[in-house]
Amino acid sequence: MPDLRVAYIQTGLSWEDKTANLKRFDGHFAKLNEKADLIILPEMFNTGFSINPEAFAEGMEGEGVAYLLKKAGDLDAVIIGSLLVKTGEGFFNRLVAVHPGGKVEMYDKRHLFRLSEEYRIISGGGQRLVVKVKGWNIRPLVCYDLRFPVWSKNSYTDDKYEYDVLVYVANWPASRSHVWKTLLAARAMENQVYCIGVNRIGEDGHGTFHSGDSMAVDSKGNILSSAPPGEEAVNIVTLSKQDLEVYRGSFTVGMDWDRFKIEL
Repeated sequence: MPDLRVAYIQTGLSWEDKTANLKRFDGHFAKLNEKADLIILPEMFNTGFSINPEAFAEGMEGEGVAYLLKKAGDLDAVIIGSLLVKTGEGFFNRLVAVHPGGKVEMYDKRHLFRLSEEYRIISGGGQRLVVKVKGWNIRPLVCYDLRFPVWSKNSYTDDKYEYDVLVYVANWPASRSHVWKTLLAARAMENQVYCIGVNRIGEDGHGTFHSGDSMAVDSKGNILSSAPPGEEAVNIVTLSKQDLEVYRGSFTVGMDWDRFKIEL
């Protein structure tokens, strides 16, 4: 299986200003002078962490998804990010994985943040997702999900791991950056996967500051790539499948993982 080239974009976000944010990402995408197989954007990439879905949520046929579809085709890469989505069942903080051929996969954020009104206004999801890119299995999750290791848990069945890369898109406050960095490494080690966390920078409309601290971590907890705190960055990291398989084969923790079911 070939190595996986992953680009992740750490950026400021203009508060609830979709036009400005899409223009901002136009500039970031233009900086990609190397081919990437997967591109990861922060949580609510087109608005920042808004809890005003009445004004800013879109349908799946709306501007946000259409923009990602266009960019995925132009760059021949899968793009992952989240945005506010409205359906007949309510409002969701929905992560989308958009493929160059037009396929769109979805994951609705499961754990809704109780220190904001997100948990009152947004509906939580109940289905996890595995995105396939060049033979790699990728589990994408959203921000607060990082604090819940059971929801993130990998599985090992019939000599196969459920996924190889764990991705978190986030608007994670700078005041809890130590938690962010520690848990990204923990999730990588306990699941024997690469873990990539992509966070925004700057102040949002609630006066909350974000330092970014976006990074890619290997299955041993080593940082492979990181973005400078507080600075905009477009980083590309290569994930080695051989390195992952050698480590899994020499340290067979997956064979001893507990089996359980999650009650929703």
